Amino acid sequence: MSDDARWLAASAALAARARPLSRPNPGVGAIVVKQGRVVARGWTQPGGRPHAEAMALKAAGDAANGATLYVSLEPCAHESVRGPSCADLIAASGIARVVADCIDPDPRTAGAGLARIRRAGIAAEHLPSPACERSLSGYLIAKRLGRPEVTLKLALSLDGCIALTNGESQWITGPQARAHTHAMRAQADAILVGGGTLRADSPRLDVRLPGLEGRSPERWVLTHGTAPEGWHALPSPEEIATMAGVQYLFVEGGAGAASAFLAAGLVDRLLIYRAPILLGGRPALADIGLTALAQAHGHWHMTERRQLGSDTLEVYEATPCSPE
Repeated sequence: MSDDARWLAASAALAARARPLSRPNPGVGAIVVKQGRVVARGWTQPGGRPHAEAMALKAAGDAANGATLYVSLEPCAHESVRGPSCADLIAASGIARVVADCIDPDPRTAGAGLARIRRAGIAAEHLPSPACERSLSGYLIAKRLGRPEVTLKLALSLDGCIALTNGESQWITGPQARAHTHAMRAQADAILVGGGTLRADSPRLDVRLPGLEGRSPERWVLTHGTAPEGWHALPSPEEIATMAGVQYLFVEGGAGAASAFLAAGLVDRLLIYRAPILLGGRPALADIGLTALAQAHGHWHMTERRQLGSDTLEVYEATPCSPE
C-alpha cells in the first residue's frame, strides 16, 4: 500500500468518530502530514460543523505550511452562514498538497472543491480509496440513490433459525456478539424492527455500551398503523426515501421486516451473527420473492469474517448498484 493510500485509510478511520453525530452532513476525516509525520487530525463535528478539514487545519496551525492534507471526501466549495468553504480555508492555510478520495456528489461541490484548490496553486489529487468509500457509504447512497444505506442484522443458529418454535429468542448469541451489535447501533442514524417484533418483544433498541449511551439511534417500526410514543412508523421498505436526514438505517428484525427489505432489493449490507447451536425453530426469512435458484446467485460477497467469542460474524456486501 502506498503512503497516500495508507494516510487516506487513516482519514477514513477518523471519520468513524463523526458517525452519526455529524448528521445531516457526512462524517469525514482529515489528517495533516508533514515529512512523514502526523501533525494534526480532524473529523466532522456534531451537527455537521466545523468540517473535518477546518478542525485539522486549526489543530495544525503554522505546521500546515508545506504539509499534505489527506481527506476522505473532497473539500467543500460552498460557503454557508456557519463559515467559509473548506476549499478557501485550505487555499489560505499554507498547505502544499491535498489528496482526497471521494468526489463530493453534492452539486454545490462536485469537483469544484479540488478545482478551487488547484487555482490557488496547491497540488490537489483525487485518489480512490475503498476505505474512504466504505466510510462514506451512507452519504454516497443517499446522494446517488435518494435513500439511506440499509444494513440488515440477523442473529442465527447453525440451522438458520432466529427463535424456538415457541418464539423464545433471547439469547441466541453470546455477550461479545451482542456488544458488537450495540457498537453497530451506535453508528446508525435509525434502527428498525417489524411490528410483530415490537409487539412481542418490546425491544429497547438503544446502545448499552459504556460511554456510548448517548449514541442511541432513532427507533422505527415497519407498520401500516400508528407508531407508539417515541417511535416513527414506516409503512413499507419502499418508503425509506421519506426518512428525512437518515443516511444509515440498521434493520434488526424480525423475519417479516428482514424479508420485506430483501424482497424489495433494499439491503446493502448483511451482518450475520451465527451461534454454534441448533434450534429447529423459526426460520430467519420468509418468502423474499425468488422464483428461480439462479436469482439467488451472484448478489452477495463476503467482506469480513471474525470470531466473537463462540459466535461467528460474517459481513456481506450487495453487488454495487450504478448511480441513478
